[in-house]
Amino acid sequence: MADITLISGSTLGSAEYVAEHLAQKLEEAGFSTQTLHGPTLAELPASGIWLVVSSTHGAGDLPDNLQPLFDELAQQRPDLSDVRYGAIGIGSREYDTFCGAIDKLDTLLSELGAAHLGETLKINVLDHEIPEDPAEIWLGSWQKLLN
Repeated sequence: MADITLISGSTLGSAEYVAEHLAQKLEEAGFSTQTLHGPTLAELPASGIWLVVSSTHGAGDLPDNLQPLFDELAQQRPDLSDVRYGAIGIGSREYDTFCGAIDKLDTLLSELGAAHLGETLKINVLDHEIPEDPAEIWLGSWQKLLN
């Protein structure tokens, strides 16, 4: 089993790129990782550490490849008290629903008993042409919370 499961939801690919980049950095730091783009609930470990990376589209909506997981979690309401997680949202501050998808996921995961590690990183694509850069900086401090 991987030390850290990275879960990405993306419309145009930016969250996937961030998840893959962070997986590489985590592996360089000695962690084992598994990266899942738009997984089902059955594909996820029921315990351990998750790192969720999601873009937002529309009016604060989840990406199409992550909506099914969100729906499964909301309907089945599994006990996630053995899960600790970090969260990264990608969006544009031009919208009132900036990073609305990661906010929805964060709320649901907390309701299901998962423990949030650190602060949620919200990346404004207007400020960061390459979202991997602020995500990598955030990862440095997030990793310290894993011990």
